[in-house]
Amino acid sequence: QVQLVESGGGLVQTGGSLRLSCAASGIAFSISTMGWYRQAPGKQRELVATVTTGGGTNYAESVKGRFTISRDNAKNTVYLQMNSPKPEDTAVYYCSRINLQRYWGQGTQVTVSS
Repeated sequence: QVQLVESGGGLVQTGGSLRLSCAASGIAFSISTMGWYRQAPGKQRELVATVTTGGGTNYAESVKGRFTISRDNAKNTVYLQMNSPKPEDTAVYYCSRINLQRYWGQGTQVTVSS
């Protein structure tokens, strides 16, 4: 059974920091390209960041320089370090396996207050 379980969401103030985690099970994590997406109320889900099997990263322009995606293959976990978040970063954040069979986590709410 495939599971992607996000954690670490919550309320954070502008200028603070937050780290999201996504623990994967039931997939070959080391050969999986992983990503974080987000969906704000009334908006479409959008890509935030991706990390390839080789550690290559890609970011949405809106989070470049503030967010960092990383992975730990020994722990089957992908992270999203959110520094200096802004109110417009408020959304439900989802973890996803992008290549091969697509899978999604259940999401974790991040709320940024000014």
